[in-house]
Amino acid sequence: MARAILNGTESSKLPHWESWVSSAHEVLPKQLQENLPLFVLATLLIYKVISYIWYYVGGFGVKESTRMLRNRIGRPIFKFLTSSFILKSSVDREVEKSLSAMECSLMKDDAQLGKFDKLPSDGLEDQAVLEELDLSQKVLAHSDWEGGKVSGAVYHGGQELIHLQSQAFEKYCVANQLHPDVFPAVRKMESEVVSMILKMFNAPEDTGCGTTTSGGTESLLLACLSAKMYALRHKSISKPEIIVPLTAHAAFDKAAYYFGMKLRHAPLDPKSFKVDLKRVRRLINSNTVLIVGSAPNFPHGIVDDIEGLGELAERYQIPLHVDCCLGSFVIAFMEKAGFEDIPAFDFRVPGVTSISCDTHKYGFAPKGSSVIMYRNRELRMNQYYLLSDWVGGLYGSPTLAGSRPGALVVGCWATMLRMGEKGYINSCKEIISAARELKRFIRQKLPQVCVIGDPLCSVVSFTSDQIDVHELSDKLAKQGWHLSALQNPPALHLAVTRLTIPALPELMRTLQEVVNELSSDPNKKPSSDGTSALYGVAGSVKTSGVVDRLLVGFLDTLYKTKRDY
Repeated sequence: MARAILNGTESSKLPHWESWVSSAHEVLPKQLQENLPLFVLATLLIYKVISYIWYYVGGFGVKESTRMLRNRIGRPIFKFLTSSFILKSSVDREVEKSLSAMECSLMKDDAQLGKFDKLPSDGLEDQAVLEELDLSQKVLAHSDWEGGKVSGAVYHGGQELIHLQSQAFEKYCVANQLHPDVFPAVRKMESEVVSMILKMFNAPEDTGCGTTTSGGTESLLLACLSAKMYALRHKSISKPEIIVPLTAHAAFDKAAYYFGMKLRHAPLDPKSFKVDLKRVRRLINSNTVLIVGSAPNFPHGIVDDIEGLGELAERYQIPLHVDCCLGSFVIAFMEKAGFEDIPAFDFRVPGVTSISCDTHKYGFAPKGSSVIMYRNRELRMNQYYLLSDWVGGLYGSPTLAGSRPGALVVGCWATMLRMGEKGYINSCKEIISAARELKRFIRQKLPQVCVIGDPLCSVVSFTSDQIDVHELSDKLAKQGWHLSALQNPPALHLAVTRLTIPALPELMRTLQEVVNELSSDPNKKPSSDGTSALYGVAGSVKTSGVVDRLLVGFLDTLYKTKRDY
């Protein structure tokens, strides 16, 4: 759930909290049916009328019209109702019940562990701290990521690489990229990391540039900020708009929210699941400051038509950003690894003005490192923050952060030197081959499910009109497999990593067994909790606003040291 709804570019797997909302799913439709039948009927009639207007006048498809109506009209109405005196008390009771269950499930602890909600009066000895760390790992067990049973999340380069990174971190643990004069070696290494990645993505030798960032989300935020400021300074656009595919990463929504930009979602081609170029063209207007494509996107692993987007970007003189955060060191080396079916996606496409690449994914660098690249320095300059009249001195910051941990970029630099081009090519070959083996298996052995589009990289996504794929997710989870759950359409995906490769035969056997089990009784009611129940709540108009409250509760719980009874 968390990967689909909360998902930062790091896509961390949040705990299974689906059961926390199952009761809220039931109370709201019941209350609405009992108290507001005429209102619901009237709302449905309004839906029908407006959907036909959009269909005939605006050219929107029936499914798309329904989705737009639900988001723009239905959800706000039902959100208001759940906050009104009619339903508020019932909703509050169910939400509080779910939040209590959330705290119980999420705030794991053990009597063997020490309690440190305040500073100890005397500092602990080194050995005592290390013992507490070891005990925490032992008694608060995590998912079996070592066994390759988690989609993405952990991009493991091997124990030897981790040992090298640990040594690099120790040597530069106090380094701060905010002070290049104090730590000149870190400045050198950061510039070399950026230079190496610019060459990987075929940036212009004379003008290509970039910066490191804390992760994919910051890279995407900076791409949007640069586009906004460039348009403001050069075109006097004060109401900036971004055009992104429906499958673009949620960080673009976050950027629009943070920077006061309007986000326009372009629909997908129903067969290829790439962004529909005709719809992108129709969304372009005088306020458009950025067009976005993914290579590949997170949900389905599909590479958008970057060449087609580049032609639009050039025609209308609008910057084009390519999100390669997930593809990173896989898509960059596919051509050299012998996969000639990958279309052009990098700076060789004339209209591409910026690219983001996560070094902490398939580059195997320590978590918290990414790179944002630009075609020229003018574009990069627009992400900078400058303050020349501060009483504290002259201030300039290249990224969103002030202080930045130099040890992370040093760890990234050390990793890239250790892997080398051949190491990354071999890694790419193994990962892509495994992902394509999984794609072939699903297409040939599992007729009940359907691969979405034609994924070419490391992510394989599949849906079904015969079984409940979210129920499939729950059953796989009980056997230790944690695939990413998606919505619109309901689907699952696996981001193949090096850890996944040896576990792939087991996954395929398990997948076939569970799919056949669900197919044998297609009318069986899904479980009342789990992923299936949660996505029923998240997709329901009648529960609009409730899931948001639970998400806020989840985030609040991350920072609690004890349960509130």
